[in-house]
Amino acid sequence: MMSKSEWTPETFISQRVKQYQGWYNDKAVAAKMKYLSMRSFSVVAGTLVPILINLPHDPVVYDVHIIKAIATIISLLMTAFISLEGVLRYREQWKNYRLTEQKLGHETIYFKGGIGVYRNLAPDDAFRLFVERVEDAIRAENAATLNVMTTAGEPSGTKEVEETMQNS
Repeated sequence: MMSKSEWTPETFISQRVKQYQGWYNDKAVAAKMKYLSMRSFSVVAGTLVPILINLPHDPVVYDVHIIKAIATIISLLMTAFISLEGVLRYREQWKNYRLTEQKLGHETIYFKGGIGVYRNLAPDDAFRLFVERVEDAIRAENAATLNVMTTAGEPSGTKEVEETMQNS
């Protein structure tokens, strides 16, 4: 770890902000892919099951018992995926990670441009504020993710991240 005197805006941005932006981006992409895959399977499965169940009974073409077994398996998988999404909350994770990744990027632009809350601040004061705001965004995301993963039945865990970032 670098000592306080070794941190410069450039090193902080390259070694802390960019690192976290990359991490949040990777996590957002993975959570989005999981969410969309599970959701897509559930939509397609929900469409296929009634079709399979309502096929005309033609023992020459196919065995009805096999079709019913396939429909049952698809239904079970669809139910499992929908239930897992309610537990694993990939959609909320995706939103939390993406929101934080974007916040870090915007914060960096505001800091480098000396705009927004950084306008008219001395360089050292602006840098201290920048570090505080970046660390607050990371802390807020950690709290929101923990909340999403430990709170059952709530529609979204992104509210805390959004509120914290709006108040920053």
